[in-house]
Amino acid sequence: MDETPDAWPLGRLLSAAARAIERDWDERLRAIGLPHAALIAIDILLRTGPTGADTLARTARVQPQTMSRTLERMERDGLVERSAHPEDRRRRIVTVTDRGREAWETARHIERDVLPDDAALRGALTSLLAKHRPN
Repeated sequence: MDETPDAWPLGRLLSAAARAIERDWDERLRAIGLPHAALIAIDILLRTGPTGADTLARTARVQPQTMSRTLERMERDGLVERSAHPEDRRRRIVTVTDRGREAWETARHIERDVLPDDAALRGALTSLLAKHRPN
């Protein structure tokens, strides 16, 4: 049996490629002190603007408790600030700090190095996600 990747079933190839890229990317992010979960949260905040932890969790597709723990670490590390919601003091609004923006910029350069953008690959992966999106 041929064990070269070009002979693997497509599912195995996709899974192996994703794991290899994620390992490389995570190692490089750890080297700059930025956990992958924090990168996802910062990316969402920079695209949507300041928002609540519940919205962040929903958008990132994680449990609220998971996002809460991530935000606690991020606030401790100076990547985000949480402040009272102007209309509902029981809620908190999360905002990216300058340090968080700088970390995100560095991470973008790392991502381009680990996985340069490829329009065909982006299109194929986007189609796969749309087809297999959880209900």
